[in-house]
Amino acid sequence: MFGKLHIAVRKMSVGLGVLAIAVSYAYAQQWEDVGGVATISAGGSSYNNLVINNGKYYVSYYDTSVAKGSVQMFDGASWSYVGGSAGITNGTATFNSLSLDGVGNLYYTNQGTGLEVRQFNGNSWTQLPSPTTSTINYQASAVSASNVLFTYSTHNSGTVQRYVNGTWEQVGNTGFSNGAAFAEMVIGTNNKVYTCNTSSGVKVYENTTTATASDNWTLVGGSIVDASSSGEQYTSDIAIDANNNLYVAYVSNVANGQKLNVKKFDGTNWIQLGNSNFSSGKVQHVAIAVTSTGTPYVIASRWENDDYLRNTAYRLDNASQTWTTFGGNFISDGQATFNDLAIDKANNYLAAAYSQNGTKVKRISLTPACNNTDPGTNTGDLGCVTFNYRGQSVTYTTVRGADGKVWFQQNLGSTKVASSFDDVDSFGDLFQWGRWDDGHQLRNSATATTPSTNSPDGLSGISAFIIGSGSGSWWATNATSDAWNADSAAAISQAIGADPCKAIGSGWKMPSQADWTGLVSAEGIANPATAYSSYLKLPAGGNRSNTTGSFSYVGQRGYYWSSDTANTGGKYLYIGTTIANPSSGAPRGQGESVRCVKDFTGLATSDVNSKMNSIGIYPNPTNGILNIKTDSSIENVNVINAVGQKINVQFSNHQINIQGLPNGMYIVELTLKNGQSFSKKVVKN
Repeated sequence: MFGKLHIAVRKMSVGLGVLAIAVSYAYAQQWEDVGGVATISAGGSSYNNLVINNGKYYVSYYDTSVAKGSVQMFDGASWSYVGGSAGITNGTATFNSLSLDGVGNLYYTNQGTGLEVRQFNGNSWTQLPSPTTSTINYQASAVSASNVLFTYSTHNSGTVQRYVNGTWEQVGNTGFSNGAAFAEMVIGTNNKVYTCNTSSGVKVYENTTTATASDNWTLVGGSIVDASSSGEQYTSDIAIDANNNLYVAYVSNVANGQKLNVKKFDGTNWIQLGNSNFSSGKVQHVAIAVTSTGTPYVIASRWENDDYLRNTAYRLDNASQTWTTFGGNFISDGQATFNDLAIDKANNYLAAAYSQNGTKVKRISLTPACNNTDPGTNTGDLGCVTFNYRGQSVTYTTVRGADGKVWFQQNLGSTKVASSFDDVDSFGDLFQWGRWDDGHQLRNSATATTPSTNSPDGLSGISAFIIGSGSGSWWATNATSDAWNADSAAAISQAIGADPCKAIGSGWKMPSQADWTGLVSAEGIANPATAYSSYLKLPAGGNRSNTTGSFSYVGQRGYYWSSDTANTGGKYLYIGTTIANPSSGAPRGQGESVRCVKDFTGLATSDVNSKMNSIGIYPNPTNGILNIKTDSSIENVNVINAVGQKINVQFSNHQINIQGLPNGMYIVELTLKNGQSFSKKVVKN
């Protein structure tokens, strides 16, 4: 890739670390043409760049049909030229990059008169001042969390600049990278800029987004990533996950057979990720993408034998820590060059762009094939369920909670399991108490005043979020005999609303106040951080006002309906800064998140607890060394601090060393070889 995008989603509070739980499903997905179009370009192409945001695909490439750079967009239905026509540059643009900011601007940079930069604001392209008029080839661009555009190019043997108030500012010293062959750049939510290039090995440099010309760039980890091949198209690429972990894919040096390799930065050193040199032969045209939870995917084209330049995608299997082909041995049916990869988070796809007699864009689902099996009997075991929601088939992850029951591991209406308590993609929809999947719950739904019959049987044809004050609020009688348990909208009445969870299948229902009370106690939920670090991964989706339809505490607090009534309207689980209260009450017109639960009778909570008794972490409190007692071998250990960040610690001989950590409360999470999972709060003093 020749210009990697990292969009740092703007959030209302600090992002938290991710606890990755290994799960194995059988994948049966196939690569498909995005938009049903086999080749999106009018002619031959090269130097493809692919970025995706909110389900929209943007692809830039050098377009031989017009001998200029072109950009196209897939809006979910069809492909079209961004700006209305092909060829947006003044001339040849064999080197180019593409990036997006958080407010809808698209940026395209290309080799031209120096480094040319163009901005598309949703209506038209505007050429911005050039960072340099000197001759450049390799280049990259990225946008910071504050929506500032950065460029990295071969100017002066490696220069990074940012565009502020119509002026380009130099970021750090120039010449720091000894060139910028196969230039790449990402920006983290930690306000750091990272560049990647090949020059006497693969090198990654870092600086801050606010650095001046006197703030020198430094090598990440203090050394090169690894020796590597260069020249031709032995490209390298960099990616970053939601925890600001760095991943680099590259072609090993000649001594290692010019095969594909990936390394990850663990905060101190570059470590081998999975098996080394794992491609079946020599490769070129390397690209990497990583999910927000840290699952990496790479693509490369073979550089030998009968399968010359056919491309293959690989996925790291977390359980075995080995790289396996993903979606078949080859994506292309012929020679494929200038590969790029991106994650479609909104629809959970891996997408690839490459040139094969023109630019092609294919994608493959990252959702495991689901056989609708419940999680296993161990706390933390995962399962899945497929059902219809908003008129479409969706697949959700389910989990065995510490209370022994089966729960959704994501909010109803969300696109994914949370990767932090303020992960916007995990918030899902906000329901009014007693209402079902009629469209009102969408966060962008229109508002309306109360219907003439202010109860479930008066909602025919109404899909808006109902607002009002006093007696005008939704279903404002607050009769404690009302219920939210009808099987479907066809079974509603004046006193009974339809339970949206029952549309999932047999046994699924809205949780009761008792369900939430037991879950909060079993999981030790006391604030948004511990709600997220629970097995349910509860995010802080905020609420929607019953009087104005406005949103409050999004990304800060959690509000989860129960099926029970209250004198004020309906009962709900409130997760505030310092408390988790499952007996809170709110007006029925307030919009809140929904989690669904499925009672499990095959394993009682006491049985779960008896299994937990065979696992011990002591002493607690501790001065720094924790001992682990278990009858099974330990697969993985994670330590999470009070704000939900995963901490690097030493673990060996059934001992965890947290002597270097500040005093306070931590959560220790264990995954055992037998599949059992366990978490416990510990105090360091």
